[in-house]
Amino acid sequence: MEWIRLGDIASKITKGTTPTSVGYDFIECGINFVKVESITENRKFISSKFAHISEECNEKLNRSQLKENDILFSIAGVIGRTAIVHEDILPANTNQALAIIRVPNGRIDYSFLAYALESPMVRKQYEKQQQGVAQINVSLQNVGDFLIPRLELEEQRRIAATLDKVSDLIAKRRAQLDKLDLLVKARFVEMFGDMVLNPMNWPEQPLEDMADIVSGITKGRKTKETELIEVPYMAVSNVKDGYIDWTTVKTILATKAEIEQYRLLPGDVLMTEGGDPDKLGRGAIIQQPLENCIHQNHIFRVRLNENILLSSYFAEFLHHQKAKQYFLRCAKQTTGIASINMRQLKGLPTLVPPLDMQYEFKGYIEKVDRSRYIISFSLEKLEMLRNALMQQYFG
Repeated sequence: MEWIRLGDIASKITKGTTPTSVGYDFIECGINFVKVESITENRKFISSKFAHISEECNEKLNRSQLKENDILFSIAGVIGRTAIVHEDILPANTNQALAIIRVPNGRIDYSFLAYALESPMVRKQYEKQQQGVAQINVSLQNVGDFLIPRLELEEQRRIAATLDKVSDLIAKRRAQLDKLDLLVKARFVEMFGDMVLNPMNWPEQPLEDMADIVSGITKGRKTKETELIEVPYMAVSNVKDGYIDWTTVKTILATKAEIEQYRLLPGDVLMTEGGDPDKLGRGAIIQQPLENCIHQNHIFRVRLNENILLSSYFAEFLHHQKAKQYFLRCAKQTTGIASINMRQLKGLPTLVPPLDMQYEFKGYIEKVDRSRYIISFSLEKLEMLRNALMQQYFG
């Protein structure tokens, strides 16, 4: 395969700056200002996450004014987030975390270029350039040095069209999963009412009255015991919003006593102590844990007394405003990160509907989970196909 340097086909590779560095503040509405968090993993723009600047500020930042078909590539924080600028977000500008790649029309298919920038091939290039650095930041020179396949335009369009079809199917499967989540939320409110207003007058109890709550162990702790056993070790990154990611669970050496104390069981609800304020208190139910799996100290394990409170009800309760507002009120917040402690979690005011209603909701969840499993299985196959195609096309 022949290769071409990105800087040799681009007419411009640049980046923006923060408006405050040139004497301007963000405003309520105005010119769209795109940040990394404004772009999804599948190249969509989230308009609700755009900041805004004045026309005067936009003129001052003329170097980073966006044009249709510019490729945005994140070079700080989250590396490799990619998007193609379309007319419907213009006029727009951006900051120093996003590289702007401008290629004249006809030199390359823009969708093909976006796929190339998302490929393992390009990821290997910037990771190699940044070896030994704790936090990867990609320079504009690095971006210009990216090597991409040199192919005829028709071949580029064929590859992009094939990947578009698979990506569209992946997006549809994800949308189906999102719809199932919305159905669960709607059913929850239909059965139990608004958690904040509590129109059905459900009794309220602190969580500690209905659950055993522990945090896990640290990796660097000291132990006097010499007989240690290697076991799976659940980290914060494995606890997602509503599910557990078992694919990247690592291991740790632990004593028999630690394994006994911190072993995860089916039905346990795991909650992270910190993170994005919007997702503070996110939780997920353990369905079938890895054998002898234990958990990190920044994760709370909530083991409910299921004669009072079922995990399927409680996990959904955590997604609703009563729990979210409580966590936000008592959370410690620094530089965009919020955290709660054990005492605050134990004090979570939890509404407790009758057990028979909780079991009815659990039955509904189980039906939804069967549909979710079928869709997730299809999604996994499609993602494997996409990865295989990316490897085939980009090496």
